[in-house]
Amino acid sequence: MDGFLAAFFISFGVIFVAELGDKSQLMALTFATRYKALPVLIGITIATSVVHLVSVAVGYGLGAAIPTGWISLVAAVAFLGFGAWTLRGDSLSDDEEAKAQKAGGSAVVAASVAFFLAELGDKTMLATITLATQHGWFGVWLGSTVGMVVADALAIVVGRHLGRRLPERVIAVGAATLFVVFGLWLGVEAIGQLGGPDAWATMAALLNHHLTGWIALVLGLAAVGVTLLVRRRTHAIRHRSTPDAPRTPGSPAWWARVLFVLAAVLGFAAPVLVALDVLQPIALLSAPSVAVVGAGVLLLGFAVVALAQLQLGSLWRRNAAALDEDPESTRPVLATGGLYRWVRHPGLTGLIVGCAGMLAMSPTLIGVLATVLILVAVQVQARAVSEPSLGRALGDEYDAYLQRTGRFLPRVRPPEPPPAGMPSHHRDRARVG
Repeated sequence: MDGFLAAFFISFGVIFVAELGDKSQLMALTFATRYKALPVLIGITIATSVVHLVSVAVGYGLGAAIPTGWISLVAAVAFLGFGAWTLRGDSLSDDEEAKAQKAGGSAVVAASVAFFLAELGDKTMLATITLATQHGWFGVWLGSTVGMVVADALAIVVGRHLGRRLPERVIAVGAATLFVVFGLWLGVEAIGQLGGPDAWATMAALLNHHLTGWIALVLGLAAVGVTLLVRRRTHAIRHRSTPDAPRTPGSPAWWARVLFVLAAVLGFAAPVLVALDVLQPIALLSAPSVAVVGAGVLLLGFAVVALAQLQLGSLWRRNAAALDEDPESTRPVLATGGLYRWVRHPGLTGLIVGCAGMLAMSPTLIGVLATVLILVAVQVQARAVSEPSLGRALGDEYDAYLQRTGRFLPRVRPPEPPPAGMPSHHRDRARVG
């Protein structure tokens, strides 16, 4: 009995401390923001019990022969999929929503599978294996399981607390971000485990400027293609009352279009010329790590563009029926939800971020010129095309919207009153974003 208690309390303390701040605890918080606490806790208990039972068996008879590298790689792909699924979201009917409130089976399965994959090869599993070589197997198994469940239960309490106070979309985006972080984390671990100590050096040697140039081109074309597809579907449901500035030669809308086209041509030419060795990248920015970060920034930027378009489409779809009832209506609907709650032009912000990522992947003077042209084009589009058009159509409603949002970034300071005699829509010129 004394041996059991010693094994139990030692294992409980070691695993509880090891779990504090671990990715599993963060993952428990993420699950708790999307599901009821009890099913998540049951799933964690099931996964932990199985993993630590395997750990005890390994510690007693199998050694450390489990190929954790491949397990981590599978888990990384799964978590990236979880992130995409969470960001996409699901829509339920009233009956389905009522049933979902009562049923917790899916949450148990999701949490069990996710934690099982995450814990295989994790430091808590290795710690349990080590403890099992020195203490009784049952005490180690029970103590390590209880220690991990208690640590993750703390994260669940925090997660449920946040879930009652944060908007649903903020929670969804935060959860998706954490899932992606988990996936990248496990992916990095898998590369190191599968490739050995020289894995990253080998990857750095392969990731030269020729390869990164072609990767930048493929990612850029894919991102632009998806964005244009989303834009096409969104604008197919755009109401006739939505303002559309004329693009007569010499007009601001015409110049914005020309600058966007020039920037696109130069932006895609840069990685091609680098890949073909016609141009050499800027030496200061040609490190493989910069290219990897640039790829992530590129995808993030165009994801913001696509999300902004989808939110516009959702708004137009909800208001299409109401506007069609009034054939004489010419008043557009102002987007003030989602990303548009904080920023007036989130799509243009995403475009800037995406182009910066592409520049980081193939840093050349041509790429720098393309980025400068994009910056000028979005300024012309926002300041001389979109905002004046909406201001004329919406009047005071748009003036009020100007005061609580930033142009490209969220507002970071309260608005200043305009000078005497200045129209209200001009007060926006002297503020951040």
